[in-house]
Amino acid sequence: MIAPCKAIVSAIVLASALAATPAHAASIEVRVSAVGPKGKVNVAVCDRERFLKECAYSASVAPQPGTTTVTVPNIPPGTWAVLAYQDENGNGKLDRNLLGIPSESYGFSRDAAGRFGPPTFEQAAIEVGEEPAVAPIRLH
Repeated sequence: MIAPCKAIVSAIVLASALAATPAHAASIEVRVSAVGPKGKVNVAVCDRERFLKECAYSASVAPQPGTTTVTVPNIPPGTWAVLAYQDENGNGKLDRNLLGIPSESYGFSRDAAGRFGPPTFEQAAIEVGEEPAVAPIRLH
């Protein structure tokens, strides 16, 4: 009788572990075009609360001729905005001039653009499910 009890306990532990497993995460393949030869291409994936602030997910790669692809892994399903910029001088941030206007090339998912400043989260928002997503971005 001891063996069946162990089997039941093992089944309960396994079921509990499976129930606690979070939803599947996917990746976002960001295809960045109009990239120059210097620095790195940085990509950030933001939720609504942290849009244009401290984004939860990011990745960077060296620029490639043509289109530079940056894959950001482990993105939970939901609504996200993607931004990309070319950090030409390698200082890890998007440089701005005295007026606060970016002096390095940048772009947003859905080719979103604001009139007098950055686009809204809604303008750049994309849906990410359990399958890999693709976000084309053209730098400006």
